[in-house]
Amino acid sequence: MYAIVKASGHEEKVQVGTQITVNRLAAKKGEKVEFPVALVVDGSKVITAAKDLASMKAEGEVVDDQAKGPKVVIQKFHNKTGGPRRAGYRAKLSVVKITKIA
Repeated sequence: MYAIVKASGHEEKVQVGTQITVNRLAAKKGEKVEFPVALVVDGSKVITAAKDLASMKAEGEVVDDQAKGPKVVIQKFHNKTGGPRRAGYRAKLSVVKITKIA
């Protein structure tokens, strides 16, 4: 059984026991979080009806609330204005382990 959940503006495919990386959540390490479900596949049965999915949630536990994404290097060059400009950025992330889909 797996589900497609909406997490921090993205959709993620999850099963019980999988870890997903999402944009930083307000929850701290060890706290429970819930995600709304967009689609559920249970063997050959696929649930997509909005009225059936309204009662379903994917529950998870925050494993790491201080994770950072890979470094993104931003480099710009403007001709005749003093040369290149360089900056970097690392996204703040949370790692969530899915514990239940119901």
